[in-house]
Amino acid sequence: MIITVTPNPAIDKIYWIEQLCLDAGELPVMRATRSYLTAGGKGINVSIFLARMGIENIAMGFIAGETGRAVERRVRDEGITTSFIWVEGETRTNVTLLERGHEQRPIQITEQGPTVPPDALKRLLIHYKRALNRARYVFLGGSLPPGVPTQFYQELTHIAHQHHVPVIVNAAGEALAHALLEKPWLVKPDTRQHTEIAGASLKTPREILAAGKEWTARGIEAVLVSHHITHDLLITCEGAWDLEARDVQFQNLLGAEDALIAGVLSATVQGASLLEAARFGMAAATASAESEELVVTDRTAIERVLPKIHIEQLL
Repeated sequence: MIITVTPNPAIDKIYWIEQLCLDAGELPVMRATRSYLTAGGKGINVSIFLARMGIENIAMGFIAGETGRAVERRVRDEGITTSFIWVEGETRTNVTLLERGHEQRPIQITEQGPTVPPDALKRLLIHYKRALNRARYVFLGGSLPPGVPTQFYQELTHIAHQHHVPVIVNAAGEALAHALLEKPWLVKPDTRQHTEIAGASLKTPREILAAGKEWTARGIEAVLVSHHITHDLLITCEGAWDLEARDVQFQNLLGAEDALIAGVLSATVQGASLLEAARFGMAAATASAESEELVVTDRTAIERVLPKIHIEQLL
């Protein structure tokens, strides 16, 4: 069983538009040619992917209001066990605009999310510790809502290690920097959005490789870094590899990063080596980028994309 923790879930609404109109001299009306709505948040997307791959998992996090009910209903409809903590307020709604011809540059409007009080944090920890007794892996991902300390992922990783459960962290900023101190099994930074991580500048592949080797030397099993729209770097103590997706026909990048890590985790659970799992994850990300779906979960569609994934060993 896999635990996913999404502290700040959302309803994701995606609009495809013909042209972005921001002329200050007009009152623009942009009509969507199509739209897509789903429950979102990094851990929730991973949970849905795993469930559709036949892998049992439990989704945890904080939800609120009518939007929270919609998130919970959609997750449960996928056959996923939920252990959400209810708080006051309203779960956030995130809106993404995809302009025709510029789908690789989504325009996102993200809400802050409801404030999480201390008693809700305590209740989640109780549920989390209980679930760890059956867990094989833990996934921690996404932004932290108001009231959740930046050390949250660090604490959850520490508790998981007490139960001998490996942890994947997909986060940014201080939340990731703190989590690194607990040496998760795998960390997933995205330098396309944040080039400063834990005091290290990660602007070039050379800088990324240097930081990744330093982190793995400290005890982190693997570092998987998205540094280009079609390139990821996998770094372990055994070496480093560039994974490139070629000839991608972009439709929707919003869920590609989540498909990547979900693919890695699902393949790992099913016995693949880390490099094989990364290749499968990259194929899942590419299939999602080429689809209107947030995250593609059709194994046949993912396997069709595998020939587009090229791996070059760097170290």
